Amino acid sequence: MARATGKSEAVYERLKGDIESLRLRPGAKLGEVQLSEELGASRTPVREAIRRLAREGLVDFVPGEVARVAPISLGGVRALFEFRMLLEPRAAASVAAAGAADERLLLPFRTLEQQLEDFDEHFRAQDAVAQARSYQEFYDISEGFDQAVISACRNPYLARTIRDLRSQTVRLRHLSHSGPRRMLTSLEEHRAMLRAITSGDVQAADAASRHHLAQTLQALIESLTSQDVTLGTDIHLDVAG
Repeated sequence: MARATGKSEAVYERLKGDIESLRLRPGAKLGEVQLSEELGASRTPVREAIRRLAREGLVDFVPGEVARVAPISLGGVRALFEFRMLLEPRAAASVAAAGAADERLLLPFRTLEQQLEDFDEHFRAQDAVAQARSYQEFYDISEGFDQAVISACRNPYLARTIRDLRSQTVRLRHLSHSGPRRMLTSLEEHRAMLRAITSGDVQAADAASRHHLAQTLQALIESLTSQDVTLGTDIHLDVAG
């Protein structure tokens, strides 16, 4: 049983990573037989992983039908960010307030500030090819920031809700950071959020988080509407395979 559980977890993590990184494109088929062969697993852990990913909203799954990677739609992205704007600025503000009362909470954020400064210096000194290879490093820093806010948030319900949305937001990150200009803009937005939190400025933390989400949403809208898809009442990024 332990081996089965471990195999299921490994298959889940592999599929989740492929979906979040867009290696498995929205709309791609997730056939159990093919995945079992590719991942070297039986169909049971593959089926369990697909069902788990479906509960997280990353997979569209109907029993008896072929599962597919959930599409990314403009309407869905807007709805997600509307919800995030209710949650994340409040969390950032609460962390700024808590950090002002307990300096120890700010240690991860000060570390992230230094990491961001180091990355900024190196990124600007690189050519375009090297910059493109550096994106993952920035993703790691921004993910570190999001996880630090979740960990430091003193409202467990707020923190849990934000954490539950991470799979959706991570998948969109690769669309919102579509070029070096947006990368540097996002870097400045993260610098502002970190500065507000480490200085204990509650209002600035709320405003900086809200601004970052608004700018990210705009970048996503531009990315989605530039895709080679048929436009209708909604826009879906579907690349079935």
